[in-house]
Amino acid sequence: MHDIRLIRDDPDGFDTGLARRGLAPMAASIAALDERRRAIGHELQGAQARRNEASKAIGAAKARKDEATAASLMAEVAALKERMPTLEAEEGKLAAHIDETLAALPNLPAADVPEGADEDGNVEVARWGEPRQFDFAPRDHADFAPALGLDFESAAAISGARFAVLKGRMARLNRALGQFMLDRQTEGQGYTEVAPPLMVRSDALFGTGQLPKFAEDLFHTTDDRWLIPTAEVSLTNLVREQILDEATLPLRLTALTQCFRAEAGAAGRDTRGLIRQHQFEKVELVSITTPETSEAEHERMTAAAEAILQALGLPYRKMLLCAGDMGFGAIKTYDLEVWLPGQTKYREISSCSNCGDFQARRMGARTRAAGAKGTRFVHTLNGSGLAVGRTLVAVLENYQEADGSVRIPDVLVPYMGGIERLVP
Repeated sequence: MHDIRLIRDDPDGFDTGLARRGLAPMAASIAALDERRRAIGHELQGAQARRNEASKAIGAAKARKDEATAASLMAEVAALKERMPTLEAEEGKLAAHIDETLAALPNLPAADVPEGADEDGNVEVARWGEPRQFDFAPRDHADFAPALGLDFESAAAISGARFAVLKGRMARLNRALGQFMLDRQTEGQGYTEVAPPLMVRSDALFGTGQLPKFAEDLFHTTDDRWLIPTAEVSLTNLVREQILDEATLPLRLTALTQCFRAEAGAAGRDTRGLIRQHQFEKVELVSITTPETSEAEHERMTAAAEAILQALGLPYRKMLLCAGDMGFGAIKTYDLEVWLPGQTKYREISSCSNCGDFQARRMGARTRAAGAKGTRFVHTLNGSGLAVGRTLVAVLENYQEADGSVRIPDVLVPYMGGIERLVP
């Protein structure tokens, strides 16, 4: 959500930010609506004050037996009482229209975010590891992993497309990855583990920006709850409508949860394999910070996600997303893209975003420094540390052997009970 005062004070800056997102100027139209709303508000305040003043004057006029003045004042009060509900309704309608307009607009990109309309404008800022040189033609995981326990046919029969059943040691490897990630983020990076709800109310999704714009990408229950598309929703909303002691910040939270996405806009994309599923597991990272520390926290969070890939020995590149490719709520985003030999390309495995105060305004999440009278909005950040299914894909493809087996990365062997290889 945007601050209407900033739009009034710097309309050109607001429109410039929208233009970087590929949107037309809107500051003038929003400011005009707000000016009309404020004018009605002033008129309403004046009417309320005059009604109170006239009401008192009626008593005084009657006390001095001035019935003519009293009658005139009573008529005025009656007219004001009749007018005020109309003003209140008009003010409320305008306020709702302004809020609806602002709620549909994405966050504005930070100054150091590169220009660009889509992923072609993203900038590679770092690369780690060298892709393995195979002495055989590496295969896509969808082609060799079914022999290892990755069952798409049973899942399709039970649930339809974009679901998978993991069996035996494949299921254990998936579990090992999630537990390894969670342990690293809690024990090594200082995140507090949370087991949050997987179903939330609409206002929670509004707070993090998924609603109202992205409703078609979500699963909606019959009792008006929503399955979370990411634990970002549950974790970030833990501070909604709160005033946090600044001394307690930053808050660093993590969760390993199932995530659910309708993938309404992904028809025909990644239909094979585990890359794009309706249900998947992810270790989510969320930070709640002061405005002054959010930029440094963004770098720290991204490094925490990178550390998982490095520990697993998976080559990746770090991409700074351009203005046109960032998510709705972000002011700046790094994507980590892991190398997949079966596709001979880098694919996103983590996205770490600084949302500034955008989500905090929608949630009503503030902070107060010791001794301060006023409050200010916190900054929120979120990232994947990592997406478990995509990491499973990366391990399968990067550690595959010619005979169809897969070596287990050394750091995962203890989580696998000493198992060092998946064998068909």
